[in-house]
Amino acid sequence: MMKKSSKMIKDVRLRSFYVFTVFVLECCSNGALGAQQVPAMFVFGDSLVDVGNNNFLSSIARANYLPYGIDFNHWPTGRFTNGRTIVDLLGERLGFSAYIPAYADPSTVGPRILNGVNYASAAAGILDETGQHYGERFSLSQQVLSFENTVNQLRTQMSAGRNLTQYLAKSLAILVFGSNDYLNNYLMPSVYPSSYNYSPPNFANMLLNHYTRQILALYSVGLRKFILPGIGPLGCIPNQIATRQAEPGRCVDHINEMLGTFNEGLRSLVDQLNVNHPGAIFVYANTYGFIGDILNNMAAYGKI
Repeated sequence: MMKKSSKMIKDVRLRSFYVFTVFVLECCSNGALGAQQVPAMFVFGDSLVDVGNNNFLSSIARANYLPYGIDFNHWPTGRFTNGRTIVDLLGERLGFSAYIPAYADPSTVGPRILNGVNYASAAAGILDETGQHYGERFSLSQQVLSFENTVNQLRTQMSAGRNLTQYLAKSLAILVFGSNDYLNNYLMPSVYPSSYNYSPPNFANMLLNHYTRQILALYSVGLRKFILPGIGPLGCIPNQIATRQAEPGRCVDHINEMLGTFNEGLRSLVDQLNVNHPGAIFVYANTYGFIGDILNNMAAYGKI
């Protein structure tokens, strides 16, 4: 049972990113650093991996002010962190010479898209309506459509002799979704009716059904290597600690418990996808377990 405070959550967030990065490297690379290990990386998700897309949208969910970015280049970059995101760190470890650019950035055209594109958008969810109270954002379905647009552009960018099908099959796709469908939908009954219409298990299953359709849409376009992280312990983040639904120093247990159906369902979905699509690789990342271990065993992860 997780008992750590919101301050501790903030302190260990970067460490949790590092642990996840190492996990992805062990699963999806040959371990050799230096040369670029995959042709491209395509990133879909929410604020955890947004690298500035929302700066170009009419949204109040932006990270374009200090202290965001103070440990990156001493200035906000649109990333919802003091420094780099998990995908920035992963890109470095996979040998990319530049960070994967934001899709909404007008300069993300031509040769810049050859190493991949980041479509992630703060407040975005698996459901189109999730996060709508923040204004514009790229939902999962919109991000998939944007990727299809990128593929059309890639056809004109590929040099002679370069095979687009092989390029996509060898590229890495990372999808980080689900948190906002709870934080900015299900857990906001005054704004969204989802908690009245669905029990927690039924809501999770509905999310997974929508998620599956979009994952298969990306597969149909040509992607074959997928990283699918589960949802972390949302009941332990400052947003929920501040609701005072739990005793001081403890997480909001009932929120963490309702995530079980989604995470277990996503793990099962990954197993099923691997069976049904033997030419592809789908990897489930146990984000809940990673962060939970950090919260409960902080001393093992070094000085805070």
